[in-house]
Amino acid sequence: MSLDGIVVKSLIDELNTEILNAKIDKIYQPEDDEILIRLRNNSTNYKLLISSSSNNPRIHFTNADKKNPIKPPMFCMLLRKHLQGGKITYIKQPTLERIIKIGITSSDELGIASNKELVIEIMGRHSNIILIEKDTLNIIDSIKRITPDVSRKRQILPGINYSLPPSQNKDNPLDLNKKDFLNLLDINNDGILLFKFIYKNYLGISPLIAKEICYRSNIDSNKQIGALNEDEINSLFRSFNNLISNVLNNNYKPTMVTDPENNKVVAFSAINLEQFDKEKKHFNSISKVLEEYFLTRDRLDRIRQKAINLRKNISNKLDRNQKKLAKQKKELLNAKNREKYKVYGELVTANIYRIERGQEKLKCKNFYDNNKEITINLKPRLTPSENAQRYFRRYNKLKNAYKKVSKEIKKTKADIQYLEHILLSIENCTELEELEEIRSELVDEGYLRVKKKNKKSKKRKTTSKPYHFISSDGYDIYVGKNNKQNDYLTLKFANKHDIWLHTKDIPGSHVIIRKKDSNEIPENTLIEAALLAAFHSKGKMSSNVPVDYTEKNNVKKPNGAKLGMVIYENNNTLYVTPKKKEIYKIKKIED
Repeated sequence: MSLDGIVVKSLIDELNTEILNAKIDKIYQPEDDEILIRLRNNSTNYKLLISSSSNNPRIHFTNADKKNPIKPPMFCMLLRKHLQGGKITYIKQPTLERIIKIGITSSDELGIASNKELVIEIMGRHSNIILIEKDTLNIIDSIKRITPDVSRKRQILPGINYSLPPSQNKDNPLDLNKKDFLNLLDINNDGILLFKFIYKNYLGISPLIAKEICYRSNIDSNKQIGALNEDEINSLFRSFNNLISNVLNNNYKPTMVTDPENNKVVAFSAINLEQFDKEKKHFNSISKVLEEYFLTRDRLDRIRQKAINLRKNISNKLDRNQKKLAKQKKELLNAKNREKYKVYGELVTANIYRIERGQEKLKCKNFYDNNKEITINLKPRLTPSENAQRYFRRYNKLKNAYKKVSKEIKKTKADIQYLEHILLSIENCTELEELEEIRSELVDEGYLRVKKKNKKSKKRKTTSKPYHFISSDGYDIYVGKNNKQNDYLTLKFANKHDIWLHTKDIPGSHVIIRKKDSNEIPENTLIEAALLAAFHSKGKMSSNVPVDYTEKNNVKKPNGAKLGMVIYENNNTLYVTPKKKEIYKIKKIED
């Protein structure tokens, strides 16, 4: 991971500069695996975010605000009891491990000073935040309790002594010397790739930094150790040693590498990443790098986690409806053949004088089909008249079934379309409020149940906002993320002559182009809006996606239709292929 031992060391240096001797004002726990500490030092306020998230563990200063639970979690209350009002006395890192120890001196209820240590372990899914007694190393508690059932090797539980995670038997690069470096090269002279040799033998070095060392040495990172000549070995050591010297001297250059075409971060580090030709952005603080990198990523990750059960619930309902539709279509196909039973009944009636009781078959001429001979099965236990009535009853039953199943198919198709829109809306969520809007909508539509005590609660008002883009011609384009936003954009927000767009027969977002006076919408703007409509639809991975567009006054919502469901007329169709690099060129307005 990019958050390696070198990044942690740069964080330690930054934290020591800013908050050493700071007073802890307040502690919050906005997430199950995350705490936020408000600090004050030299008349300056700080917010320190510490996360033990399995996917995005980290620690850095932040400017972001998060909603806190009404009732603080138990670990939060424990931290407030032991640390609130305390003073930070040291911040350190064992060797170059991804571990941070924060020493805090505070007073208990009797005013007696005590020393605590907050240990932050940044280790992927094993990440944790642990509070211990400094003098005894006794664990007071942790944000994640590790029981013997979870790990036999190392438990994190109240009452037991804290110990560092098992050693990885790697060398500390901060003690780098050429003799040991050459010895390691000899030991690993078995075909291992160069960059793997570096990060597997040196503590706190990630594959990213290992490749950076190789790049600065002008050596292919995938070259085998045994293929290195003496000059290359010297160049490699020199680059490695220079990099470590900069780290030891706190000479950092926090860097983020982005891929503008795909609108994503490729890598980040506390040092300048010379190996990348892509767009690089430099910062004066490693915290700013981490906040920019993790803020959106962590929010979307938590939304995905909280959406798992909702998505699974809707997917199950969608599967049931699709199976139901297949069964209904089969029933409809059977019902379409109903006329033959009417013919059978009339032929039995016409030939009733020829049928004897107990007869199993009737062979007669079908005067409905050019007098071709036909064989009709009979029930021996029924009279000829009862056999005729049996066929008439089957005909009438299928006739009624055809009408009923046709209506049911229409409803089932509408349910499938709606549920597909819901799944797309969940995928489009960028805020927790939007996910709650979808959940609320599903409750209102009867797709989700709520506890009785919640039925009388007031409905949550829409707080989320649609996407807002500016076209290359300067026109405002709005894209709904969910059905509530779609309804709002189309039925309340848009003016009658604004242009409305939607993918043809494909679940997707409603898109609105704001018209300027009576001017016609430029072709470039229309194409950009169509690209946005296709990209925010189920067809985002397809080519030549059909997008219908018309003036908003041609769009209507049928009575009783679900949220986001509309009909329209007098439309034209554009065919576009949504590509990320084209989408990301369209200017997005951040609210």
